[in-house]
Amino acid sequence: MHDNALPLYQLLYELESCFDQLMIRIDQAVTLYEQQQAPTWHFQQPAGSDWLREALLDMWHQQGQDGRETRNYIALIAANEELVAAFNAINLAKTHISELLQRIKQAHPASVNEAKLRLPQRHPHVDDVLRKSGYARLHLKQCWRHIPISPVPVSRVRFAWYTSGRSIKKMTVQEAEHRLLQLDTDAPHIRIQLRRLASIPSSEPLAQVQSQAPLLRANLFFTEPLADGHTRQAMNIALPLIVPGVNRQLPDIKVPPLEPPTQRTRARRRDEKLEHEAFLPSLRIYRYR
Repeated sequence: MHDNALPLYQLLYELESCFDQLMIRIDQAVTLYEQQQAPTWHFQQPAGSDWLREALLDMWHQQGQDGRETRNYIALIAANEELVAAFNAINLAKTHISELLQRIKQAHPASVNEAKLRLPQRHPHVDDVLRKSGYARLHLKQCWRHIPISPVPVSRVRFAWYTSGRSIKKMTVQEAEHRLLQLDTDAPHIRIQLRRLASIPSSEPLAQVQSQAPLLRANLFFTEPLADGHTRQAMNIALPLIVPGVNRQLPDIKVPPLEPPTQRTRARRRDEKLEHEAFLPSLRIYRYR
């Protein structure tokens, strides 16, 4: 049966069951982590002994929070096979929730908000957090973002800030003009940009660029090459990084600065497709080179 034919209540029931499974998997992994006292490195000193549970259960919008913003919990845990399996089970549950939410969005687009309001009541710890903090609703990105897990043991991990991230959205000349006309067209700088836009072919593709917040990236160096020959892997880190622990020891760690650099540290790529200067600065729109 297609999701379009399934009643909404059935999809919501399935979603609530998946969310319950995620809460169970988180509790099992955190309990096992605390029992084993797995070796851990923290980027910054955690607020309390229950830091991992709080990090993995942080899935909620705070008052006034930008919907694109997420909160990060940077750490590294050396885990044995049993603990790695428990964290993998969390990721599997997150995948199920993500896929089910996409099905609900496609079949019943207007019901996604209802789903985000229902799920917070599914777990006593979550309900307690909500009542104490005043958090409003589920933050989907934080709900389904995966815990980074190394596929094999690593000898060293180098953490570094990545500050050059950006999202690029293609835009037509007509769309750019429409957006400029919604601004103050009496302003000299807007008139200049309208004239500039009128001077290029209407078929020319443009790109709107949005700089992304700095993030930490971990470069993992494997103790043995993978089957495909790769000896290292880079991962963006928002949640604790899990590495298979050899003899309960942490790998060698290169610690990053507490704050990201204020200026670009990497040279521009020679094959960069966009011009360096914005073509329409008011809209962050660039021409292709």
